[in-house]
Amino acid sequence: MKQIIINADDFGLHEKVNLGIIEGYKNGCITSTSLMAGGPAFQHAVDLTGGNPGLGVGVHLTLVGAQPVAPAGEIASLVNEDGNFAAGYGDFFKQFFAGRIRLKDVRLELTAQIEKIRAGGVAITHVDSHQHLHILPGIFDIVLDLCDQYSIPAMRIPDEAIFFFGGYPRKLFRTLARNGLTFLAGRARKRAKRRGLAIPDHFFGMLAGGNMQAEYLLNIVRRLPDGTAEIMIHPGLENQSLNERYGWNYHWQEELDAVRDPRLRYCVDQNHIRLLSFRELAHEQIL
Repeated sequence: MKQIIINADDFGLHEKVNLGIIEGYKNGCITSTSLMAGGPAFQHAVDLTGGNPGLGVGVHLTLVGAQPVAPAGEIASLVNEDGNFAAGYGDFFKQFFAGRIRLKDVRLELTAQIEKIRAGGVAITHVDSHQHLHILPGIFDIVLDLCDQYSIPAMRIPDEAIFFFGGYPRKLFRTLARNGLTFLAGRARKRAKRRGLAIPDHFFGMLAGGNMQAEYLLNIVRRLPDGTAEIMIHPGLENQSLNERYGWNYHWQEELDAVRDPRLRYCVDQNHIRLLSFRELAHEQIL
């Protein structure tokens, strides 16, 4: 049996991202999303969940590229003089591997993020993270503990197969980064399963992250292995204003178009592939 969770990251980042995710859920194949507690459009995202109860909503734990939820003075090792997180994973890694990130600060901040989402009335289906930082040693231990503490039943493990390319143009740095992440995530997978977390069997979307156009998404679905696969995407309503704001050069609109492409639905139906969220995955594991 083949099953897919199509998870849209960055819910709460921007209203145009939020609306793109909801559009991809209502009129496409999105089944799940991940909510940023510190996102500028957090409340807008929470409000949208009320009218879309079938959409699974997880926690997109965030330690870079955003503002913290916990008071900056209580998590000093995570923030700069302006009270903001590091801009991206490169700056975070420098601090982390130099031993300047205090894990107690990480625990406090991630706890605050989960608490904020719960206070918004969201039933959390799973946990993942912005730029996959939850996989880092030390941080992963904290995330496992928080899953136990808050009864979060499922987790993303971003271990895209190192020999998978899916027709995406090969770029050396991105491929090496993907393979390094896959190594760490493979070790994390074993520990997460021992803790009883529901984990999809396969993960796709790292190489094509920010550029999951219809061609690449269809390549994944047509070659889907048996079991359950998570496909990570980043949809939005319009590229220019989002990239002016964030500078990531993502193809937000094209990713939304990809999940609404009628060829995708046809491929899913013809191959008897089931679409589900982390909620159903966790429920089936319990049964």
